[in-house]
Amino acid sequence: MKIIFAGTPEFSVPILQALLASEHEVCAVYTQPDRPSGRGRKVQISPVKQCAVDNNVTVEQPLNFKNADEVEQLRSYNADLMVVVAYGIILPESVLSTPTLGCINIHASLLPRWRGAAPIQRALLAGDAITGITLMQMDKGLDTGDMLSRSTYHIQPNDTSETLHDCLSALGADALINLLPSVENKTLTPTQQIDSEATYAAKLSKSDALIDWSQPGNDIRRAICAFNPWPVSHTLLDDKPLRIWQATFINKHASEPPGTIYVDGHQLFVACLDGQLEIIELQPPNKRKMSTKDYLAAHNPNKQRLG
Repeated sequence: MKIIFAGTPEFSVPILQALLASEHEVCAVYTQPDRPSGRGRKVQISPVKQCAVDNNVTVEQPLNFKNADEVEQLRSYNADLMVVVAYGIILPESVLSTPTLGCINIHASLLPRWRGAAPIQRALLAGDAITGITLMQMDKGLDTGDMLSRSTYHIQPNDTSETLHDCLSALGADALINLLPSVENKTLTPTQQIDSEATYAAKLSKSDALIDWSQPGNDIRRAICAFNPWPVSHTLLDDKPLRIWQATFINKHASEPPGTIYVDGHQLFVACLDGQLEIIELQPPNKRKMSTKDYLAAHNPNKQRLG
């Protein structure tokens, strides 16, 4: 088949690589326009664009598809199928109906749970035991299309958004390659989503990652996992930000108010609603992230209060 691929972040790259290694032809790659980012506001290209350039595939970067010329350009590729993975641009019906076999989206959750922008983080925040990948036939709704396949993944105790991201990306690549023969042969068996079971994975902001130490310890631990590597859970110590990268919940009563620090040798504990969190890895302002042992070699925050 002739396939157009649309994606932008690192999550999409393994799936594009799997398509490039397959028997099918990737005739064009669509990705978001280059934008300035980072402290220096240097213009960066997306990971998907870099992969396409490295493999000599034509790259298209429309701002959106409101211009008729952009839709006509996509139509000129005469694609059989369009595969969409975390593209970040809403596709109008004029685009969805252009490829002969329509558009397939790869979504990082078991739909209809966690439709929306941040399914990986929301699954971790909610304490879900299982998540996965859904391949669906795209329609004009937000992750509402008929499901073509689902692949499950059991979330591990130490999974973060970073580790889950990598696992689900690889799972999505395998699921797509396995599905393509049925797409080509037109033997798919779509399944409608049950809208009443849908949940929404709202986009994250930095303010979401501010720790409330009066919450249950496991809720805080899950948030630390969910916000690693972005936007990173953080708190205040002496009115300065302290980022928390890794922690473990200890079911042990703390006599001091939530947020109070206990130092025991090379270990650092923080009181929360129903126990304590042992902080494993943290990052003071303007410093690299470090182990608690390294941090305590230069600081003594015992009995200080976070938050």
